[in-house]
Amino acid sequence: MTTLASSAATALAEFVATPLDAALRGADDQSAAEQQAVALFQSVAAEVPAYRAFLAAHAIAPDTIRTFEDFSKLPFINKANYHSQFPLRDLCRSGRLEANDFVAVSSGSTGQPTFWPRSIDDEYTIARRFEQAFYDSFRADERRTLAVVCFALGTWVGGMFTASCCRHLAVRGYPLMVVSPGNNVGEILRVVQRLAPEFDQTVLLGYPPFLKDVIDDGITANVDWSAHHTRLVMAGEVFSEEWRSLVGQRMGSTDPCHDSVSLYGTADAGVLGNETPLSVSIRRYLASHPNHAHALFGESRLPTLVQYDPRSRFFEVQDGTLLFTGDNGIPLVRYHIADSGGLIPFAAMMDFLRQRGFDPAEGLGDRGVRPLPFAYVFGRADFTISYFGANVFPENVTVGLEQPPVSAWCTGKFVMQVREDDDRNGYLSIVVELARDVLPDQQKAEIIANSILDNVKRLNSEFAHYVPTDRQRPRVELALLGDPAYFPTGVKHRYTRQ
Repeated sequence: MTTLASSAATALAEFVATPLDAALRGADDQSAAEQQAVALFQSVAAEVPAYRAFLAAHAIAPDTIRTFEDFSKLPFINKANYHSQFPLRDLCRSGRLEANDFVAVSSGSTGQPTFWPRSIDDEYTIARRFEQAFYDSFRADERRTLAVVCFALGTWVGGMFTASCCRHLAVRGYPLMVVSPGNNVGEILRVVQRLAPEFDQTVLLGYPPFLKDVIDDGITANVDWSAHHTRLVMAGEVFSEEWRSLVGQRMGSTDPCHDSVSLYGTADAGVLGNETPLSVSIRRYLASHPNHAHALFGESRLPTLVQYDPRSRFFEVQDGTLLFTGDNGIPLVRYHIADSGGLIPFAAMMDFLRQRGFDPAEGLGDRGVRPLPFAYVFGRADFTISYFGANVFPENVTVGLEQPPVSAWCTGKFVMQVREDDDRNGYLSIVVELARDVLPDQQKAEIIANSILDNVKRLNSEFAHYVPTDRQRPRVELALLGDPAYFPTGVKHRYTRQ
């Protein structure tokens, strides 16, 4: 047996033999997590050629990084200054790309793919996040469960990673069957109608707006979601608690704290954190007490709120954005993902809520209350928006406005955002600034929308494959030059709004 095969066998045996409670024991020890982050840095500096070169370029001697204080002064890495600067093999331990057995692909702002290799050992770490959802929220150890993977399949991270992690739970002994129709609504409804009656509960895993489409289309097709005891696992979008309540009502949910779980994940490193019954209870309270939410998060909008294991993914905050450190096929040390957000220790969160007379654990039962730290995420801080789990970049839209005859009508400035209609269906809204003396009309709006759509699909493979075809076309509004609501003069323009 090779060294790699032996390592995989050992990791599998440990994963199968270790209950979730034991796996999470000690995760509340911040000091131990800090020491582990320093140890990971030292191993990466010793074994990863690209990171050694990165440190040398910054005149950093690895043996001078001994304490967490030293660690916290290291320069952060990201796609631009690290991943794209080195051959893929040099980003892996010992420069061995072949030591990994799978690769996920994410799209960048230029449409050029970014490759993220991983090994099966990495999947076991992430499978624990799925296990928290299936064990703490859905009690899937006690219930025969059908897991329907509704993320896009292919080279993108969502579908294949999710299917793998759910199968790992079945190996752990969960009475769980996985089916992966991908983001094909018709196929999803077919497998649900055929297989769901054989199980105690059905879990749909996908992007929130797409899952809402599945629920709504299922109702039209006479699918009785409540009879299937339907639950949701979601990722890729920040949604409101009103949205959770609406979708829950349509699928027959009676327990919003246990019937849906949102994951905070990325192609770069898998799932970083996950909602828990406790975090959902807290978020729903804060949604109905916006003054408390503003006091806690510093903003009037409500972020995604998750708990995380700092030994698996160690988070830091720098200038209001998140950094994380974690071991993967490409180990990442102080990796900057440009997500706006912050961290709250478990004790601090509970104290904050107790001072306001709220006990978030009340009524949650015997699972789902673990002393794990919290991370909150507003979304990308780099002008990127997320739509059906696809990152939509201003650069993609700009190309659509540069085509004739559109370029003659527009200044090139626009504002894009994801909005909701009266039925809480998300859509991509783009407000475009017209050139001087150009007046808005519907024909121009349609031509511009088509040009944007053609070029975003051409440049962004995630958008083309993640977003359902009937939801891809943006709704374009035309605004006069200098419109004060979207294009005020004399201030720096922002191309996105949350």
